[in-house]
Amino acid sequence: MKEIIAAVEKHQQRILDAERYIWKHPETGYKEFETTAYMAKVFRELGYDLNMADGITGFYTVVDTGKPGPEILILAELDSVICPEHKDADPVTGAVHSCGHNTQCAALIGIAAALKEPGILDKFCGKIRLCAVPAEELLEIEFRTGLKKEGKIKYLGGKSEFLHRGYFDGVDLAFMVHASTSFSVIGGHVGCIAKWITYKGVAAHAGGSPWDGRNALYAASCGLNAINAIRETFQEKDIIRVHPIITAGGKMVNAIPETAVLESFVRGATFDAICDANKKVNRALCGSALSLGTNVEIVDIPGYAPLHDDPNLVKLSADAAKLAIPEYEYHISDNVSSGSTDMGDLCCVMPVVQPYAGGAEGRSHGNNYEIVDPVACCVGSAKLQMGMLLLLLENDAQQAKKVIAEYKPLFASKEAYLEYMDSLN
Repeated sequence: MKEIIAAVEKHQQRILDAERYIWKHPETGYKEFETTAYMAKVFRELGYDLNMADGITGFYTVVDTGKPGPEILILAELDSVICPEHKDADPVTGAVHSCGHNTQCAALIGIAAALKEPGILDKFCGKIRLCAVPAEELLEIEFRTGLKKEGKIKYLGGKSEFLHRGYFDGVDLAFMVHASTSFSVIGGHVGCIAKWITYKGVAAHAGGSPWDGRNALYAASCGLNAINAIRETFQEKDIIRVHPIITAGGKMVNAIPETAVLESFVRGATFDAICDANKKVNRALCGSALSLGTNVEIVDIPGYAPLHDDPNLVKLSADAAKLAIPEYEYHISDNVSSGSTDMGDLCCVMPVVQPYAGGAEGRSHGNNYEIVDPVACCVGSAKLQMGMLLLLLENDAQQAKKVIAEYKPLFASKEAYLEYMDSLN
């Protein structure tokens, strides 16, 4: 472990440079062109051959130790969120890494660099797949729906898209470390369905003859109120979250709005809970259209599956923390976050875990989010992941084989899982 730590620390400046560069160049999902180019350049400078995603952002590379064993997937997310109020937001797009994904990319570079150091790869068996994946943040639903219609993607999330494309074929288990305020691991995250809702009314002169119109904005407002009225029917155990926004509600004040557009998620702890809550939300949206005499089009799109961190990998991450980053406290909790991630899609077909690295401060996705300790959040993250890799792939991969053997996937294959997700459209 000391040799591995030294291998990571040798590239500390390279890691920290990557964190700052990507922080300063935020891009949202499936638009991470500059971020992909930067990451690919660094990987190629380190001597890696890359498999670039066809027609979209992102890439992966496979490191073969030359010894038989399982294949481990290590991920980093390329995309940012949108928060125009943040002081470092892109002045044109409003994009900013107040999600901390820039630290994941920097840590992945640290892992890639460490694996190239003499003698390091000899400590492992099997294969290691390093992946820079796009579009984890589920936003800009209208834009991504357009990509779907054009045939450029099939799924809104980058990991489910890569899974569908076969970019993860042959992988036995996966992990990724996310930025946070402390080093920790939790029980998992809720899943979600994404929604794109269009109320269709009739335009008319807002002053002269408003009775000739049918106000799509008022119908949408009634829809929001109707959703709020059904919240008490959601049970606490299901961790339901519904949080719509209005993205269009009229073009000029002197006309009855003909069109109003909403985007929303329906989140929940299980697929059954998500689907049940989604039916209630759709009834509320339709009822508001009926009451105002408008029409409504509701497009439901599979978002992300609930994430259940593998218990064996949770324990292994804590063991790795003791070895690799003893200077930091590492907390274990069985809490389930009410946020969603497409790591949940992967857990449906393979064991996964998503621990957290400290070093961030402020509200996640908020205007005061900062990386205040990049050494912890990036270099510490890389050490933790290298420690996990060592525990999994040393000694003929005994621990990895135990994780794989004891895992009980929710679906028998990726094809079965994707078929289910398609049924949610």
